[in-house]
Amino acid sequence: MVKGLWAHPWVRHIAVAVGYGLAAFLCRSLSVREWEILAGLRLSALLLLSYRYWPALILGECGYYIHLALGCAGTWGVTWSLCAAPPPIIYVIPVIYWVREKWNPIEKHSIIMGRLLGCALIVSVVPTLRSLGLFTVMKNLPAGYVVDYPIFASDYFLGNYLGILTVTPLTLFVYQMAAGTTWRQLSQKMANSRLLFESVSLVAPVLAFLFWIGVTPSFHPQVRPVVQIAMFLPVVWLALRHGWQGAAVGGAAASCAVILLMPVRHDYETSQAEGIIAFAISTMLLMGGRIAALDFSASRERTDLQLALALAQRNVYVGEMQLRMTSQALDQIRETVQTGFALMMRRLRHLQPAVDERGYQHQARVAQDQLFRLADGLYPAALRERGLPNALRDGALARIFDEAGLTYSCEVRGSVSKLSQALRMTTYRIIWEAVTDGCTKKDVSHIRVRVRGVDKGKRRGVVVSIYFQVDPVGAANVRWDDVLSSLVRASSGLGPQMIRDRAAIFEGYAKTRAFPAGRLTGVYMLDPQGEPAVIDTAGKGKCRDQKVPGVLFKGL
Repeated sequence: MVKGLWAHPWVRHIAVAVGYGLAAFLCRSLSVREWEILAGLRLSALLLLSYRYWPALILGECGYYIHLALGCAGTWGVTWSLCAAPPPIIYVIPVIYWVREKWNPIEKHSIIMGRLLGCALIVSVVPTLRSLGLFTVMKNLPAGYVVDYPIFASDYFLGNYLGILTVTPLTLFVYQMAAGTTWRQLSQKMANSRLLFESVSLVAPVLAFLFWIGVTPSFHPQVRPVVQIAMFLPVVWLALRHGWQGAAVGGAAASCAVILLMPVRHDYETSQAEGIIAFAISTMLLMGGRIAALDFSASRERTDLQLALALAQRNVYVGEMQLRMTSQALDQIRETVQTGFALMMRRLRHLQPAVDERGYQHQARVAQDQLFRLADGLYPAALRERGLPNALRDGALARIFDEAGLTYSCEVRGSVSKLSQALRMTTYRIIWEAVTDGCTKKDVSHIRVRVRGVDKGKRRGVVVSIYFQVDPVGAANVRWDDVLSSLVRASSGLGPQMIRDRAAIFEGYAKTRAFPAGRLTGVYMLDPQGEPAVIDTAGKGKCRDQKVPGVLFKGL
């Protein structure tokens, strides 16, 4: 809430009038016919300020033109003085009002560059017609002086248009950067801006070098027009690098450099260079606006994809927690079954002391074992109690393969224990799914699993390699019926597709490779904790850095 003297509306209106009047006086003093930067200041103020401040803008611009009209009344006539006293902003306001109501180039802090350039063209016509009208009522012209209206019209139009291109896009860029930020945040943005850094460190030296070539007398006089035309090159480079914001900064600097190289007022070669610069700035602003729109669309798609991944990862975590609770409930049921069986057998002994309990005990053990396997398949007890490395080395997989006569080994490296619970559980699920799919062919004699934790900057990840050694002779001694019946209980049965889907949820992917002596399945995933990963905008669901997957097959 605004407090103090600034809370009074009349104070704000006076401040706007005085500030705009001083800025208009400064811009008008620097302007020439071929470079009317006051037109850019005027358009920027009318686009950005609220309608209630427009009377203050009119008042601020009246000061200079009333002073000019009174000072030149004796030279150019009273009629000219009366026509020159009303400032150009009075004639521009109706056009800007229509533009803001029907064709506003500023929408929610985003700039529609095509509308802005169309508005600049329309606004450039109004002061041009005013200036030509003043020529028609001007008195006491020198004898024999002929007003060349086509040349004057082109000069005034180009000057107003180039002045708008010099000031307005740059002002809108600053407005877009400063919108909704404090002074401290704005200073941090400017300090971290690549655009400003490249403008100061690269573009400014290039323009200074070209300016030095243009003003040095030792060079051929025809070099100066070439140098003025070459000023558009930094505009193109910045636009390709940073969109319309780069074109705005580069265009402002280039147009100022062209005017500084103008040897005399109304120089024809400078006017030609200004036309080329205006065309280059307009083209780069349009192209930069399109680049910015595409970049915004890609950024929004990237954000949507990251939100979808975060949602899927949370769903995985919630699903695993539900399975864990179900597994614990089954364990409690198993204990209840055991307690109920013991109670039943004590009661039965009182009724029939000579009863044979072995059959009952066998049925009870079978029921408890089935409940244990079901609970362990939903959420492994070893993973819950001893962590991922121990669950892979000595858990259910190791027991199943050891009992069936299939050789199994597991190697865990890196900071796997620092991974999130969801990623550790997904790693276990993927290994189980890959092993189940690899054993369906019944030609495997040895399975070797490697799990390695990796660090990619501020992100952690995991690389999983599962090697199946194919040996029909050794595979013939494996009890495949027992292996597959045990593995299928804790797998989805979808095989490679499920592996790829689970890896994609954690911004990774899976690869399969066949060798003469076996097969290899490699999976790479990123931890959801930490900074979000940058997703490929092409929509392939892969990480930008593709160097890590090379370690999938290293050393196997």
